[in-house]
Amino acid sequence: RSAHRAPADRRWPRRYAQRLFFSDVFIVLVVCLTFGVILTAQRFVASLWPNGPDVGYMTFMLAVALIWIACLDAFDTRDERYVGHGVLEYRRIVAASVGAFSLIIAVGFFMRTEMSRPMFITVLPAGLALLLFSRWLWRQWLRRQQADHRYVNRALIVGERSKVDHTARAIARTHGTGFDLIGAVTPSGRAVSDSGQLQVLGDFSRLISVMDEHRIDTLILVGSDDLNPRTMRSLGWQLADRDVQLVVAPALTDIAGPRVHSRPVAGLPLIHVTYPTLEGGRRVAKRTFDIIGSALLITLFSGALLAVAIAVKLSSPGPVLYRQERVGRRGKRFGMLKFRSMVQDADDQLASLLDAQGTSDQPLFKVTNDPRITPVGKFIRKYSLDELPQLLNVMRGQMSLVGPRPQRPAEVALYDDEAHRRLLVKPGMSGLWQVNGRSALSWEDALRFDLYYIENWSFTQDLLILFRTIKAVAQPGSSAH
Repeated sequence: RSAHRAPADRRWPRRYAQRLFFSDVFIVLVVCLTFGVILTAQRFVASLWPNGPDVGYMTFMLAVALIWIACLDAFDTRDERYVGHGVLEYRRIVAASVGAFSLIIAVGFFMRTEMSRPMFITVLPAGLALLLFSRWLWRQWLRRQQADHRYVNRALIVGERSKVDHTARAIARTHGTGFDLIGAVTPSGRAVSDSGQLQVLGDFSRLISVMDEHRIDTLILVGSDDLNPRTMRSLGWQLADRDVQLVVAPALTDIAGPRVHSRPVAGLPLIHVTYPTLEGGRRVAKRTFDIIGSALLITLFSGALLAVAIAVKLSSPGPVLYRQERVGRRGKRFGMLKFRSMVQDADDQLASLLDAQGTSDQPLFKVTNDPRITPVGKFIRKYSLDELPQLLNVMRGQMSLVGPRPQRPAEVALYDDEAHRRLLVKPGMSGLWQVNGRSALSWEDALRFDLYYIENWSFTQDLLILFRTIKAVAQPGSSAH
């Protein structure tokens, strides 16, 4: 075992999880104890504790903090396999926090203990918000470390050439996976593809020596007919001796973690994949969120709406609002509203501009350096202010706050069977491809993000997209399509 000592940074997931632990403990203690101090200092507390601040109440708040911390651990919110990427980390924090306070309520009920209602309407939201925000800050720190090739797993991909190429491309195009792909091992040892994105370091006969030579700590197995069960068992023993993680990548792509469930049957690690549903209560919850969210945003941005309307009206001839026919859920057409950012006859010029740049056959009608955009239109597009009237479309139920962007009928006419799945849900004001590159993405990448959203919808993912939309809008760039 000493001959195969792990690299110095191999234990980074554990050290990172320890940092999260101390951060969680600090936040929970500060929130709970601060609430205890403030609450006991208020006048209305005198009626509950006539003799003044109750030391026993502070002890109770400390107990609340300990239960909360224990639940964060019990719900595996710092699991090394999930922290740092995806939405599962955030979902577990929410579940652990709600579970902690549910347990406190249950214990208080059976012990017939009077509890302060303000505790549940202040401590839980404040603590939960701070926990989520701290995890997001830690994740940004982790991304900066990984950009410098620190806090990463030195990974080797093993398997058939086509599967290695597919897996390598999927990992390379995804930011923040935590894998530093060192190379690949294929049955023949030949190059994976002509692109040369991943170096082939040898064939299966040199697998162990390649791992030792390059200090590999994670082996990603993508499958090959040359790796039979007996070979795999022997390989597993050698990986265990070297403390190398074994990661098996099934031939499934763009599937979120919560949809994947492992079920051991007869010694076989069978993988079950559930299908997402957006019907019944989930659809009602999403619609309720859209109504409340759009109403709040209209109120919040009422001043900006008025200012932009005046600027558009004074800048160039034409109406303030531009109504364009788009295709919504199940192919139903509706008029999508925007502040006019182009000259009055912009639609008449579109076909010739697309022909000139050779993109008239692609279902993403986007003109590079569009000459039709007015000076005011350029500014409001830069910060997506032209999209604000779509909040009215959301209120009417034609759109959602989050979802695939609606497209023109002419664009939908170019869809293949895969792209038609975009029409299974309501279109949105923002979506995954808007926060992963906005208009700079190709149609293939935009479609991939939209299909991922549809196949893996969750309420938590919607909240994260809205949060990332704020960041994307604040950055200079062209408006979403």
